[in-house]
Amino acid sequence: MMISFKNILKYGIPYKGYAFLNIFFNILYAFFSAMAFVSLMPMLNVLFKTTEKQDVKPLYNGIFKIDDYIKDYLNYYITKQLEINIETTLIFVICIVLFLFFLKNLSNYLALYFITFLRNGILRDLRNILYDKIISLPIAYFNEKKKGDVMSRMTNDVNEIQTSYLSILELIIKAPLTIIFSIIAMFIFSFELTIIVIIFIPISGIIISIIGKQLKKQSNLVQKEQGSFLSILDETLNGQKIIKTFSAGQHFKSLFQNATLRFYLFSNKLLHKVNLSSPISEFLGICTIGILLWFGGKMVLIDQSLTGAAFIVYMGLAYNILTPAKDISKASYSIQKGNAAAERILEVLKARNNIKESDNAIELKKFKESISFENVNFSYLKKITLNNVSFNIKKGETVALVGPSGGGKTTIANLLNRFYDIDSGKIKIDNISIKSIKKSSLYKLIGIVTQESILFNDTILNNLLIGNPKAEKKEIYNAVKSANADEFIEKLEHKYSTIIGNSGNNLSGGQKQRLSIARALLKNPEILILDEATSSLDTVSENLVQEALNKLMIGRTSIVIAHRLSTIQKADKIIVIDNGKIIEFGTHKSLMNSSMIYKNLVKLQSFK
Repeated sequence: MMISFKNILKYGIPYKGYAFLNIFFNILYAFFSAMAFVSLMPMLNVLFKTTEKQDVKPLYNGIFKIDDYIKDYLNYYITKQLEINIETTLIFVICIVLFLFFLKNLSNYLALYFITFLRNGILRDLRNILYDKIISLPIAYFNEKKKGDVMSRMTNDVNEIQTSYLSILELIIKAPLTIIFSIIAMFIFSFELTIIVIIFIPISGIIISIIGKQLKKQSNLVQKEQGSFLSILDETLNGQKIIKTFSAGQHFKSLFQNATLRFYLFSNKLLHKVNLSSPISEFLGICTIGILLWFGGKMVLIDQSLTGAAFIVYMGLAYNILTPAKDISKASYSIQKGNAAAERILEVLKARNNIKESDNAIELKKFKESISFENVNFSYLKKITLNNVSFNIKKGETVALVGPSGGGKTTIANLLNRFYDIDSGKIKIDNISIKSIKKSSLYKLIGIVTQESILFNDTILNNLLIGNPKAEKKEIYNAVKSANADEFIEKLEHKYSTIIGNSGNNLSGGQKQRLSIARALLKNPEILILDEATSSLDTVSENLVQEALNKLMIGRTSIVIAHRLSTIQKADKIIVIDNGKIIEFGTHKSLMNSSMIYKNLVKLQSFK
């Protein structure tokens, strides 16, 4: 359990200065907390006129007799003051009490003040590190995980860390020290009564820990269900058109309601157990107080081995233990809850990125000769996707990949981008394996325009600048004009400052695609991948986009995946792929004469 806690706390190392200040002021808080109650003793003695007369100034006889020295010195001082004026003495001892309580609360505030920097610093760094990890993980990781579950770990689980783990940091030092200082003071007043307290504290802790052990499993189920209904919500928001046109609303309502029902049931069980902590710890504390009242009452009334004033102060100290003891019991529950969240976060942070660069990976700044696939085999989810695929693309060539859906065309594009690693064979650029090329330089060489325009909820300008953050105004204007995007941008009220909405949904399909092409133009890649870039557009939009694509392809090495004959018939080479194998390759004209699969695709108007 503590391993996860330690792994989270290591993110607090940069803030260790704040931790030391917190510890220092918590020590002061615990000390003044005990002394504030001890200081009540002389005040009560003055009120009840039970101060032991001490006419001779006491001598210090070592640490082991410090309790006698403090008591005798207070009696000596008050005896002298009483000889002067009883009212002045009362005011003086009251001022001591008030001053100690003031120091106690000031120390508490300063301890909380400094721990805030530690808590919030850990949270900020944890979110940043988690986001960095998510950015660096391969695409395969997100294909296997629900988006909602990843979002839940980033939001709900991190928040749980704040409320469960980091909220107890302020108790780690303060609560135990408050108990320790109070018990030391209690020993000074009565050894016998304090032994009773020491016996009952561990018993209470054992009872509370038995219930706490069940919390981790229950909390894990709650957090998992949060991820489930967030995933359904994400799918619902992204699939509104399909849900409405297929009248599937009731189906998704049922899925969501079942997920929230499970969350409701698990949350109830969890909260019922959490809510046990306070009443159980308080009841056990009151039982201890009851026992103390019984034994202490006998010592005051029957044995007369303890004064009434001393017993009142002792009970104040005993009650002073109850709150930190209850806080510690709550903290044990919080750790159990936070542990489940921490494990889910650490699972992401520890996720392996199998797509690694070699230690001597090179920076490929220029594409000079060719791209080659040599006997490439690739399988995904235990299904063979590419089987012994080999072909070569020379610099400046346009190569089209065609074939039935699911044949492996997009897989080739993904492997060239190194979104996945191949099982065997080699993919080379300029006779260098892409595994030996730095991923950053590989991505700089390649530009991609997909069927689904991937845009972000930002301004048109900021979406364009993703292609080239350092682009000047003239470059931006030329790219937009070449992509035929200038005509619609200039008509917008805010032009380049227009917010395009989530996934660019404030724009039409054709407008989004032309914006994507302008972004690719700004990047100015040497290798271009067009993955069915016009297949979802109407005729008017397709013509505008196709014209923009033609401009984009000029002078570049292009890999075109398309269902439109107009897009690929002018390609230098057409590769026909089916079931992960290359069936035929050649020009449009030669394939029409030699390939039945290609001829049938044309006949069936798969290339409209």
